[in-house]
Amino acid sequence: MHFELADRCKDLSERLTAFMDERVYPAESVYEEQLREAGDPHAHPVVMEELKEEARRRGLWNLFHPDPEYGPGLSYVEYAPLAEITGRSHLGPEAVNCAAPDTGNMEVLTQFGTDEQKERWLRPLLDGEIRSAFAMTEPDVASSDATNIGLRIERDGDEYVLNGRKWWTSGAMKERCRIFIVMGKTDPDGPPHRQQSMILVPRDTPGVEVVRNLEVFGYVDNEGHAEMRFTDVRVPASNLIAGEGDGFLISQARLGPGRIHHCMRSIGAAERALELMCRRANERETFGQPVAARSNVQDWIAESRIELEMVRLLTLKTAWLIDTVGNKHARTEIAAIKVAAPDVALRVLDRAIQVHGGGGVSQDFPLARTYAHLRTLRLADGPDEVHKMTIARRELQHRVRTGAR
Repeated sequence: MHFELADRCKDLSERLTAFMDERVYPAESVYEEQLREAGDPHAHPVVMEELKEEARRRGLWNLFHPDPEYGPGLSYVEYAPLAEITGRSHLGPEAVNCAAPDTGNMEVLTQFGTDEQKERWLRPLLDGEIRSAFAMTEPDVASSDATNIGLRIERDGDEYVLNGRKWWTSGAMKERCRIFIVMGKTDPDGPPHRQQSMILVPRDTPGVEVVRNLEVFGYVDNEGHAEMRFTDVRVPASNLIAGEGDGFLISQARLGPGRIHHCMRSIGAAERALELMCRRANERETFGQPVAARSNVQDWIAESRIELEMVRLLTLKTAWLIDTVGNKHARTEIAAIKVAAPDVALRVLDRAIQVHGGGGVSQDFPLARTYAHLRTLRLADGPDEVHKMTIARRELQHRVRTGAR
């Protein structure tokens, strides 16, 4: 495994870091002010369009996309450190058109979409003109077992009809959200992993209802996490992605690379928290000494550095495996980073909050909001327990095959 960046990746990293320093971090307070002025937490602040325009001008656009037709064509190992840089700010991913759930949806359309689907939906997503949402989780079942999903997708002539409920449909509240990728059952009596399909549903389709937005630890995220109701929603049969029963296949292709993105962004957020922790520890005194002189604080700083280096290497190894042998042969590592990265990032955030005292849980620093966001990652794309079960089963199977030594 060689993680030394190629020259073009070093160049992109330097230019992306400069963009974050010069434009993105200073825009954070402007973004929040424009949201307040709009009176809508899901509005699209003007400053974001300014950031996107500047990112395109600097050649920092669609960095995530592995297909050179749509982006720079980076491998996952090459993109990983760039995802970490963007993860340092909640504005970073969208500013360079690398935000979830759009990245996963664009990869799905690239791999499985028809020419018509690509022209109508992929192209405007790649151009940053619209946003999208992914509807999978449901309120009526334990969606950690995706075979439980109950939303029905039934064929009726040249159309499919959708009926059911979804929630935690991230991105659905965005002002510019125009399209949903919806997972549901086309064959409830088929084999467990061939019952599900994915289909494109335009947001303005009759019968699509946003019931409410779901808060995260009391925070209202700009992209929103909607509870949705689909009532006799009719879409053309041509909106089906791939074929009937391909929902699980598509989801696995979508989630592997997406977890690299999530984990590296989490590491970036934790790195920023560590920087803030060190700065605060140097600036404040308690009982006649700088906070940084306290042995427990030094332990927190040291432990944070050690843990971040370990989880970064594990994530890079996983990216390397996806690049070299594919998602299927990297399943253990993909599951491992999905558990490890949010866990490490949360520990670092918790220490940073403690060093900041009351300020750490306030809106004056990004720590509390970041903590709330990262805590959801222990549930999003599958809870920790499911990933640990995957790892344990594969480990046990391996020991049975190889025998005890």
